[in-house]
Amino acid sequence: MTISLHSASLPVFTKFLGNLRHLLTKAQADVAARGYDEQALVQYRLAPDMLPFKTQICIACDAAKLCAARISGLDAPKYDNTENTLAELIARIDNTLAWLQTVPASAIDGQEAKAITFPVGKAGTRTMSAEDYLKTWALPNMFFHITTAYAILRHNGVALGKADYLASPAA
Repeated sequence: MTISLHSASLPVFTKFLGNLRHLLTKAQADVAARGYDEQALVQYRLAPDMLPFKTQICIACDAAKLCAARISGLDAPKYDNTENTLAELIARIDNTLAWLQTVPASAIDGQEAKAITFPVGKAGTRTMSAEDYLKTWALPNMFFHITTAYAILRHNGVALGKADYLASPAA
C-alpha cells in the first residue's frame, strides 16, 4: 500500500494538534492546582528573542491549516491572533481541528507535484512541490512549534512526559 498525500498530512496534523490540546489542558490543571496566573505560561519565552508560548500555539495551528489550504486550494479560516488565555488557545486548536475535518481527501490526494508558493520571512516567498512543502516545511514547522510549547510548559513545571507529546488521546 502506498502512502497518499492526504494520509501523510491531515491525520498527522489532527493527531499532533490533538496532542497539543492535551498539553494545554494539563497546563490549565497545573495553573489551577498551583494557583498562579496563567499569563506566566501564555506570555513565557525560553529566550528573549523567541516568540511567546501563545504564538507557538498559533503558528502550530497555522502550519497545519495553511498547508491543507494551499495544497487543496480551499480557503483556510483567518484568525485574528488575539488569544490571550489557555482557554482561548484551546479554542484556536479546536477551531483548526474542526476546519481540518472539512478538507476532503480528494482535494489533497494527487496534488504532490502542485507548485506551492508561500511567504517566508517578512518579504520573501518560496515555491516547492506540495509533497516537498508538506514533508520539509509544513510538518517540521508544526512539530517545531509544538515541541517549543512543550518545552515551555515543562520548563515552567507542568507535569508532562514524552507520552503526552506523542500519544495523548485525540481531541
